[in-house]
Amino acid sequence: VHPFVGIGHVLKARGHEVIVLAAGPFGEVVRKAGLVFQETVSVEEFDAVSKHPDIWHPRRGLRLVLDEVATRLRPAYERLKTLHQPGRTVLVGHSLSFFTRVFEEVHRVPAATIHLAPSIFRSDHAQPTYAPGLDGSSWPVWLKRSVWWSIDRFMLDPNIVPALNDWRHELELPPVTRIFGEWIHSPQRVIGLFPDWFGLPQPDWPAAARLTGFPLYDNSDPVNLSPSLTRFLDDGDPPLLFTPGTANQAATQFFKAALDASQRLGRRALLLTRYAGHLPTLPPTAHHESFVPLSQVLPRCAALVSHAGIGTLAQGLAAGVPQLTMPMGFDQPDNATRLQRLGVARWVVPSKFTGERVAAALGDLLDDSRTASNCRRWADQIRAHNAVEETCDLLEQLS
Repeated sequence: VHPFVGIGHVLKARGHEVIVLAAGPFGEVVRKAGLVFQETVSVEEFDAVSKHPDIWHPRRGLRLVLDEVATRLRPAYERLKTLHQPGRTVLVGHSLSFFTRVFEEVHRVPAATIHLAPSIFRSDHAQPTYAPGLDGSSWPVWLKRSVWWSIDRFMLDPNIVPALNDWRHELELPPVTRIFGEWIHSPQRVIGLFPDWFGLPQPDWPAAARLTGFPLYDNSDPVNLSPSLTRFLDDGDPPLLFTPGTANQAATQFFKAALDASQRLGRRALLLTRYAGHLPTLPPTAHHESFVPLSQVLPRCAALVSHAGIGTLAQGLAAGVPQLTMPMGFDQPDNATRLQRLGVARWVVPSKFTGERVAAALGDLLDDSRTASNCRRWADQIRAHNAVEETCDLLEQLS
């Protein structure tokens, strides 16, 4: 949600009215940025999904999300009908905002699709990875296409296409299949919020696709760090920062390993989670915060350990710190693989995420001068561009 709020914040400064449709927990963030908020999912509904035991499973998690998307197509579309002003409205949809794609088709309005990570783009050339380190880019084209067909036929389409096509029939639209191949991309404008050195565009990506870079907006201005966190950062060596993701309510093992690894390395630890119930008893060398803008604390940390969420890893790259990731599902395995290719990170799969392995991987990263050099290189690349401003330029071209 933060990237869309950041884009909206700049668009408002340019004189546009901005309305953000999002889940209830993000209402405060949206309003704080001076934008109009419209709730699509209640706080209670969001909480129920985020604590579901399947949410971080590599296959069942996506099924759960798509089931939720399917149930909300019609109400979200009806909400959009009440907000749309012909001739004045440009739709900006997330990868899973299927109701905006349908609205675009029915009403033929200016629209763009924004993708936060490169894993959403399919290609007969360089491939995204869905298991860390598994790169199928060298496979023959027939095999790549067969894999995508199988994923669509057995994993993706069954969870969204029946509901989507029933609804499309009511709207007198033709049915669609294999929607993650081409349909999710707006034919008018597709924007990737990542740089080309992180996800190089392939010859068969959508013709309307443009890359602008990592937006890096994280609700950090103006935010003052708590006195206790300020003291913690001031009173010792740079800590290791551990965060399993904003919505992760099943991170007990993650934080257990985090503290074990920190103690093995003789390092301090900063733990970020809104759900303190899965934290063990903290030693004096560890500190917990429910939320802190990463841009304000990562430059003062020795390394970042995360789930390889795209927004989190982007902040790590901008801060120039080594990263260790525990990718679980969605875009995370592909993100983790790309980070490792850049020479700034390693990954550990969840089943092997123990204090001993985390400590060994972090120790290698922190002692490697090549890792430090690569971190500085990519941080310099990020500072050379303003991705949010460039994204707003592209959106204004649609109006």
